[in-house]
Amino acid sequence: MPTTSLPRQGSAFPPIELDRSIRNQALRVHSGLRAAIVDGLLAPGSRLPSSRELSAQLGIGRNMIVAAYEHLASDGLIEARHGSGTYVSSSLPTPPSIATAPDIPLAFGGRSPFALGQTHVEPAFLARLAAATRRHIAEASVDDLAYGDPRGSLHLRRQIADFLAVNRGIRCDPGCVVIVSGTQHGLRLCVDALLAPGDCAWVEEPGYGVSRSTLMAAGVRLVPVPVDGAGIDVAAGFARNPGARAAYVTPSHQFPTGVKMAMDRRVALIDWADATGAWIFEDDYDSEFRYSGPPLTALAGLAPDRVVYLGTFAKTLFPGLRLGYVVVPPGALGRVLARRAAFDRFMPVFLQNAVADLLADGSVASHLRKSQRRYRVARDQLAEIVNATSRGTLCSDVPEQGLHMIVRPRDGLAPGLSQLIRAEAKIEAVLLSETFMERRDAEGLILGFSGYETGALRAAATRLGTTALKLADDSRW
Repeated sequence: MPTTSLPRQGSAFPPIELDRSIRNQALRVHSGLRAAIVDGLLAPGSRLPSSRELSAQLGIGRNMIVAAYEHLASDGLIEARHGSGTYVSSSLPTPPSIATAPDIPLAFGGRSPFALGQTHVEPAFLARLAAATRRHIAEASVDDLAYGDPRGSLHLRRQIADFLAVNRGIRCDPGCVVIVSGTQHGLRLCVDALLAPGDCAWVEEPGYGVSRSTLMAAGVRLVPVPVDGAGIDVAAGFARNPGARAAYVTPSHQFPTGVKMAMDRRVALIDWADATGAWIFEDDYDSEFRYSGPPLTALAGLAPDRVVYLGTFAKTLFPGLRLGYVVVPPGALGRVLARRAAFDRFMPVFLQNAVADLLADGSVASHLRKSQRRYRVARDQLAEIVNATSRGTLCSDVPEQGLHMIVRPRDGLAPGLSQLIRAEAKIEAVLLSETFMERRDAEGLILGFSGYETGALRAAATRLGTTALKLADDSRW
C-alpha cells in the first residue's frame, strides 16, 4: 500500500502514515489521523497542528484539512477548544490491541479419496451456468433487485416441483417449495419453526452425524432407533419413545447402510406421525443416482401433510453452489416462513434463476446422465480393486444407489481393524462405528467414490486393499 509519513511538527507530534491509494485528499488525511488516534500513536489530549500548519506541511489545500478535521470531530475523535486549538478527544478509551483469532480446528471436508460429498462437473456445464447467471444479472428487473419472496425464485420453485412430480412421486404446489442454502439449513429452519427445545426426535441408528448435530444444536433430544434391512424399525422407536415430536429419516437410501425403507415400515411411520401429530423430516440426499431401476417414490409422496422433504443440488451439481430446497406441508408453511423472516429472509435470486434455466432446457438432466455413468464406473472399479487387492479381507457392499459404499473386514478378524486400516492406508474415510450413537464396535469403512479422477481413485483403492491384507496377515491379528 503506497504511504507517506506526515512530517514531525516539533518533538511532540509523531509521523503519521498517509495512504496515497486514497484519491480524495480529505479522506486520505482523515484516514491517517484516525488510524494514529485509534492505535494510540496520538494520545488522548494531544494537540493537533492547526489546519494552516498541516496544510503547509503536507502540501494539501487547507480546505481539505478542514474537511478532515470536521470528519474526525463528527466521529468524536477530536475536539476544538475555543481559543486554544484542536485536540485528540480526552474521553477516548485505551487503544485496543488487534486480537489474534484463536486456533479453532474446523472440518471443511476432505478432497482426496474416499471423502464423502465430492462431485464432478464438466467445464461445459459450468460455462452454461455462468452464462445464464450473467444474463440474469444483466437483465435484472426491479423485483430481482429487491428483497423478494422469502421462499426463493418462483422460476426455480416451479422447476423443482415439476422435477419432483416426475422423478420422486411428489405432487406439490410451487408455493410450498422453499429454497435454502443446503440440507442442514433447511432442516434447522424447519426444526426451529415446528419443534420446541427439549422435544424428542427419532434418528436412525446408524445415521448421519451432521444432521444429528443440527438437531442437537436446536435443542432437540435424540432418540436413536435401530435400522435393519427394511429401514428404521418403527416398532422399536415406538417402544423407546412413542411421544417423540419428529423423526429424521433417509428412506430412499439410508445413510450409511444404503438400505431402502420397506413399504410396511413407511406406512407404520406415517401412521405414527398421523396419530401423534409428529413431523417426519425426509432427507433425500442422493436419490437422483440410482444405478438399477426407476427412481423410488419419496415418503413425502405418500404423506404430504406430515413429511417435510429435504432436497439438495449439492450432489446433483456441486456443494459450492449452496442451493437446496424444502417441500413444506401446507399446514406448516406459515410457521416456516415466519421463522425464516426472523433471521434469514431469502436467498440471492440470480443463481437460482440460472439453475432454473438449466433445469428447464434439459442441461441438468444431461449432466445427471453423464455423472451417473461416470459414478457407476467408479463404483464398480472401487469394488473390483478392493476385492482383488485385499484377497477377501474386505467385503464390499456394492450399492444400487448413491455415491458411497461400505467395505467391511471379513468375519473372524480382531476388533479395531477398520480404524487401523484407515490410519495406515492414509485414506479419508468415515468409520462405520462413527455413525452410531450407542454401538461403537461396528466394523467397516464408508467410502465415497464420486468426483475423483480415475487414477487417484484406483491408487487409493489399491492402497486400501493391500493395507488391509497386510494387517490381516500380521501376526497381531
